[in-house]
Amino acid sequence: MSSPQSAPFAVVNDGTGPQFYSGLNIDVQDDVSGDVYASGQSVTISGNVTGDVIAAAQTITITGNVDGNVRLAGQDVTISGDVARSGTIFGATVTITDAGSFGDDLVGAAGDIAISGAIGRDVEVGVGNLTISGTVGGNLTYNSDEEASISADAVSGTVERIAPEPEQEPSAGEKFVGWLLGLLYALVALSLITVLAGWLFPRLLHRVTDRLLPRPWHALLVGFVASIAVPLVVLLLLATVIGAPLALSVLLVWITLTLATFVLGAYFIGRLIFRGNQHPVIKALIGGLILIVALHIPWLNIVVWLAMVFLGLGAQLLAIYDRRPWRRVPPASGLSGVEQRRGDGGGQPSAFDSH
Repeated sequence: MSSPQSAPFAVVNDGTGPQFYSGLNIDVQDDVSGDVYASGQSVTISGNVTGDVIAAAQTITITGNVDGNVRLAGQDVTISGDVARSGTIFGATVTITDAGSFGDDLVGAAGDIAISGAIGRDVEVGVGNLTISGTVGGNLTYNSDEEASISADAVSGTVERIAPEPEQEPSAGEKFVGWLLGLLYALVALSLITVLAGWLFPRLLHRVTDRLLPRPWHALLVGFVASIAVPLVVLLLLATVIGAPLALSVLLVWITLTLATFVLGAYFIGRLIFRGNQHPVIKALIGGLILIVALHIPWLNIVVWLAMVFLGLGAQLLAIYDRRPWRRVPPASGLSGVEQRRGDGGGQPSAFDSH
């Protein structure tokens, strides 16, 4: 057995036993008594091979004679020699010239296959375009969207074309059942999220949605502008080597804020419906059910989703701005430090509810 060889152009082998070749451009010019294994950008077998040829390359050309089988995978495959047995070929373009032939079968798949030579027995391929101007001694079976171009009397046996089955359009009933199942799944899964959020973070939900009650259009505008500005800032930071880690951090925070808009939207709807002392879990659950149904109604879901995202992002950004550490609140007589912090609307119930 020869050792693996690599060469830019031609390869000289010891002539016996399996031969292994790898390199940029391989050309096996000498006769080989045994199998040939080759890989590279371009592989050419111009010598005669007594065994099999197994090759993978961008371009594969066989001009010599092969006493065994060929197993090939490449972008462009050309057979101009005599292959005594069968061939298994996968490529974008496969060409069997009038000087090429196979003693037995040809099996494979390609975008375009042109057979000008002789195939001793059957041909079974998956193909985009198939052209046969040579001869096929057995049956031809091909899987294709297009009818093959076959010369008269080129195939001795039967010709069978297997056309891919067209995708069936689901019926109106099937579409409705799929929509209903998706709605039920969303109701169960997302309701659990809203219930947990209302149970674990009631004060946070109350404080953030306080920013929507007096001036919802203000939060909507802030969320809209931020949805355009933040991605642009992230892209600019990613373009720099130094700013890339900061961009990833900002992106992670932004994704988290965006995902939170559903829970905030659900709780906000619940606050609008229940303006009394209902439990935060009830507000989040009922508001979430209404929001889920609205998000599953065609066309309306687009408006609802945009409003949910822009309002939710705007409310969160305004709440974060109100809690900025550098903010200075002028002392007011008769108010303690805790009362001053509550006076900005961060934790005090609004006029809508007293929870």
